[in-house]
Amino acid sequence: MLVSPSLLAADFTNLYRDIELINNSRASALHLDVMDGVFVPNISFGFSVMEQIAKICKKDLDVHLMIVNPERYISRVRDLGATYMTVHLEACQTHIHRTVQQIKESGMKPGIAINPGTPVSWLSDVVEDADMILIMSVNPGFGGQKFIEHSTTKVKQLREILKSAGSNAIIQVDGGINDTTGKIIAEAGADMLVAGSYVFKAANPINAIDLLADI
Repeated sequence: MLVSPSLLAADFTNLYRDIELINNSRASALHLDVMDGVFVPNISFGFSVMEQIAKICKKDLDVHLMIVNPERYISRVRDLGATYMTVHLEACQTHIHRTVQQIKESGMKPGIAINPGTPVSWLSDVVEDADMILIMSVNPGFGGQKFIEHSTTKVKQLREILKSAGSNAIIQVDGGINDTTGKIIAEAGADMLVAGSYVFKAANPINAIDLLADI
C-alpha cells in the first residue's frame, strides 16, 4: 500500500525532525494540506513554509489544495517540485476539466478530491483526465476526525467508474486512517492512504507507516 503521511498532524515546532522521519520511512509521499479559511474553516501553511519543506523533503510532494480558485497557484505548486497537485471538484466544478488540463500541462500529476457529501458519480466525466482521485473520508479542514464508514462504498463505486473509463488513476483516501480503517479501505480498492494523527501522534511513527505500507 502506498502511504502519504499528512504533515498537518506533525509537530510544527519540529518540522525538520518530522520531515526527516518521513524521509527515512517507507512512505511514498508527503501530503501537504493547504487551507485558506474559506473553502474549509481552517488555515494551515502558505508557500513560504512549503518552499522550506520542499528543500528538505526527499519524498514525492503530494499537495492537496483545500482552497477556492486553486488554478491561481498551479505555477507556484509546480515550482515547489510537487509530483501531485490535487484540487477539489467542489472548489472549481464549472472549470474542473480546464484546471486538470492546466495542472497536467505544467508537468504535475493532477488529482481531484471530493468531500464526503459529494457523489462519486459527479466524477464520471473527468476521471479519464486525472492521475489520482482523492476520497475524503472526513469533512476537510481539521485533523484527527473519525473515519466516515460510507467512504468504503464510495471507493468501491469509484473503482467501477475507473474500470469502465479505462482509467489508471490511483485512488487515495484521506481522513481517520489507521491500520484498521486502512485495511477496510484497501479491500474496497484504495491505492494510497493519507494518515496524519495515526503517524505523527504514534509512539513509533516509523512503525505506524510500516503497518500501513504492509496492508
